[in-house]
Amino acid sequence: MARVVVDVMPKPEILDPQGQAVAGALGRLGFSGVTEVRQGRHFELEVDDSVDDETLAKIAEGFLANPVIEEWTIRRIES
Repeated sequence: MARVVVDVMPKPEILDPQGQAVAGALGRLGFSGVTEVRQGRHFELEVDDSVDDETLAKIAEGFLANPVIEEWTIRRIES
């Protein structure tokens, strides 16, 4: 068994109103120095050894992310 992490983020050219709201709230709460926040999603999958990188890419592109407005990274975590 392996643990796979897929992080999905809006593409840089896509507006991120949730990230903007967090950035604004940080300033109002007295946290300075944070100039931008981008909010995304984090998935952790437990997969058996038969799941290859091509299958993981298909899962990310076809199910976890919207490839029109999001980009993703996939990484295997050592057990």
